[in-house]
Amino acid sequence: MKINLLGLPIKEMEEISNDLNILLSSFQVYYQNLRGIHWNIRGKRFFNLHVKFEELYNDAQLKVDLVAERVLTIGGTPLHTFEDYVKNNKIVVGKNISNDEKAIHLIVESLSGLLKIEREILIKTADINDEGTNSLMSDFISEQEKTIWMMNAWLEESL
Repeated sequence: MKINLLGLPIKEMEEISNDLNILLSSFQVYYQNLRGIHWNIRGKRFFNLHVKFEELYNDAQLKVDLVAERVLTIGGTPLHTFEDYVKNNKIVVGKNISNDEKAIHLIVESLSGLLKIEREILIKTADINDEGTNSLMSDFISEQEKTIWMMNAWLEESL
């Protein structure tokens, strides 16, 4: 088995790099979903949600950078075109959403999709002792689970 400078198996790291690029693409779509609902939200909850959506898209933008940098760290090339993002995205695309509940549902659905990708990566990275990627995925997962919980709590209140 060939090992890279990080002490990780080259063949498996190529697969992890591809998986991270799927996550990167999906995060870019999530980011755009958040920008869209931030811009288009309407109604009595506008002020609170407008600010919250900005907080979420700023966080997503940071995570996009972390994923791209991890791809580079393990020897890959991060995707960087809209064409690649659309082709490799695995989450729902939200369009023209201005209703508060639909916006929150989109966030929950998007995060659930990201969690699925991250957990698949987590399993693969654990098997090859890729602690760097594993730690990144663990951090993302715990934050996103909490956000889903909070979004669902908001939805219950609004019913």
